[in-house]
Amino acid sequence: MTKAEKVAEIINILEFYYPETPVPLDHKDHYSLLVAVLLSAQCTDVRVNQVTPALFKLADTPAKMVKQKVEDIAAIIRPCGLSPRKSRAIHQLSQILLDQYDGEVPNDMEALETLPGVGHKTASVVISQGFGVPAFPVDTHIHRLAWRWGLTTGKNVVQTEKDLKRLFPRELWNKLHLQIIFFGREYCPARGHRPLECPICSKFGRKAVFK
Repeated sequence: MTKAEKVAEIINILEFYYPETPVPLDHKDHYSLLVAVLLSAQCTDVRVNQVTPALFKLADTPAKMVKQKVEDIAAIIRPCGLSPRKSRAIHQLSQILLDQYDGEVPNDMEALETLPGVGHKTASVVISQGFGVPAFPVDTHIHRLAWRWGLTTGKNVVQTEKDLKRLFPRELWNKLHLQIIFFGREYCPARGHRPLECPICSKFGRKAVFK
């Protein structure tokens, strides 16, 4: 089987199991998505969705957020972890959005990556899920799956992102990102993984996966 045939089969498997890919983080606009994605660093989407209603009840726009004390923001988002750092980042980026972007979240990767607390992965998620611009956000989970499935030999998420972008059609990136996340949670988890029962690893998994 050629690499192209393998990629096509993986696309078919993911499409079969996850034809619909709802955005896992609850949000109502670009700003609430940006904040939710920032909070999701080292935290589950479920936990973020439990925390954001109270946060956005307090302040759901940059203008309202900058009026809040950082300590009050931190108290609400504490269950997400890293609350001192994340609360400062939310407060600071809200001020920057007001000062430089008329309170709007920019539709630009470079601009997003300059915001406090927003790295490449966070910016990629906002661009893809918020604005529909093709991107392929890669975190440690997708990196692990791509390695298991023999799609990359990369030692880090940067190289894996390059490999996945090269292998998969650009118009599928946004959906595939979510499909891989959903698939990994249900069939290819980090712990308790059963390769022979995984619809992809059982066909394409590296030999090391079965050890």
